[in-house]
Amino acid sequence: MNTTDFLNIAHAICPERDCMVFGEKRWTYAQTNDRINKLANGLAELGVGVGKGDRVGIIQVNCNQYIESYFALAKLGAILVPLNFRAKADELGYMVANAEAKVLLMGNRYIDLVNTILPRLPSVKQCISMDSSSEGMLYYEDIINSSSSEECISEIDDEDVTILMYTAGTTGRPKGVPLRHSAFAVYVLDNVEPANPEIEEKNLLTVPLYHVAGIQAMLAAVYGGRTLVLMSQFEVKEWLETVQEERATRAMLVPTMLKKIIDDPDFMRYDLTSLQVITYGAAPMPVEVIKKAIDLMPWVKFINAFGQTETASTITMLGPDDHIIKGTEEEREKKLKRLTSSIGRPLPDVEVRIIGEEGNPLPPLEVGEIVVRGPRMTTGYWGDEEKASRLMTVDGWLHTSDMGWMDEDGYIYLAGRGDDMIIRGGENISPEEVEEVLYSHPKVEEAAVIGVPDLEWGQQPRAIVVLKKGGEASAEEIMEYCRSKLAGFKRPASVVFIDSLPRNPMGKLLRRVLREEYGQP
Repeated sequence: MNTTDFLNIAHAICPERDCMVFGEKRWTYAQTNDRINKLANGLAELGVGVGKGDRVGIIQVNCNQYIESYFALAKLGAILVPLNFRAKADELGYMVANAEAKVLLMGNRYIDLVNTILPRLPSVKQCISMDSSSEGMLYYEDIINSSSSEECISEIDDEDVTILMYTAGTTGRPKGVPLRHSAFAVYVLDNVEPANPEIEEKNLLTVPLYHVAGIQAMLAAVYGGRTLVLMSQFEVKEWLETVQEERATRAMLVPTMLKKIIDDPDFMRYDLTSLQVITYGAAPMPVEVIKKAIDLMPWVKFINAFGQTETASTITMLGPDDHIIKGTEEEREKKLKRLTSSIGRPLPDVEVRIIGEEGNPLPPLEVGEIVVRGPRMTTGYWGDEEKASRLMTVDGWLHTSDMGWMDEDGYIYLAGRGDDMIIRGGENISPEEVEEVLYSHPKVEEAAVIGVPDLEWGQQPRAIVVLKKGGEASAEEIMEYCRSKLAGFKRPASVVFIDSLPRNPMGKLLRRVLREEYGQP
């Protein structure tokens, strides 16, 4: 099965049910399918001709057009390339060039940014504005209004790539992760009930669609015949109002979002009793946050979902029963420990193993690298065989670069990153990418970046800086310098000045030493 079948099934079962709600507008499954076919046919008939295997980039906040674009391209056998709308020009240019995107779809707020990099992007043959007409570009709605609504049918193999998603890497540049139709289908078919004309559910989607969790939630909702209630970006009051007004039954949040919701002074004024399930993940959840959320919303089933872009979706889960702290004192203590630091047990379709430095499986309670194997794993990185070779073992185990251990009951616990990645509010930050910018500052001799714990964001990047001899600079100056060169979430939130960076006899940076000395808030 490929992902276009998700839409076809839901459309056939509940054509008059709302498929999408965005702002004041609503579209049924029949209307959504109609618009998707028009867009697919329109893109195929462009002068550049979008077809099987072509990459099409999109830089836009969550909206109905984002979902329409995904399914239109999937029907053509083309590949969607979601681009982080927080990216700066150089970051964006690298991803588009690496993907060799033929077409770019964009929200109007990103047009000026895109125009600055277009001259060095020879693969891009056409740009399409999504919000309103713009000079020199085609307009999204004009394509739909001038195209046929006949069903668009292409030869699609389940193993074809449907999304090329970029994720941060410790080499400093984003890595393109090709994700296949089958990778999403395996997860959805195993974990979601198909559309039912008698059951109506509403998913409130705030996680960005350039993140694999957003795509996973969207595809699961469509297959389940649910109504997708879209927020362009997360805002606390809007989220609370939307749950109340739409009677949303499901929501996905990163820990930062959940904390802001339950800490809002007006939280108790809203009726959130329609919520049945809240799934959270993408970053560590502070135990005091989830405990407070459980106390405030005892009727909600909470799920901690853990996965990576490379695994296409969730690989381990801490389910609703794990969030109920009841039983004997020993049972309560065990559940509380799991709630504090476990990412749950593996899903049925994946194998998870803890391995030592030599690749040998480790027994329970011993810390090693978490590796995973199953039908959903990516096969490598786009255009980079060297990185791909480090990602996968010869027998199909994928290296997650997460350190962890497993208890006697099969629950997995994280024990830090093996590759120094910083995770802020669900966003991955490569220390090397930030360091590259810091080194370009005229007063900086050396620089290193570490993550420090943060109650709201999980982690914040901290710059450890050695100034050139005789140089003077303030923390504010260093952070301001990064402002125009890095996306906001990647910029150092604090700066520490020291005389020299710790290194081993071979000159390798000892980041562990920096974390031990400067890694506290």
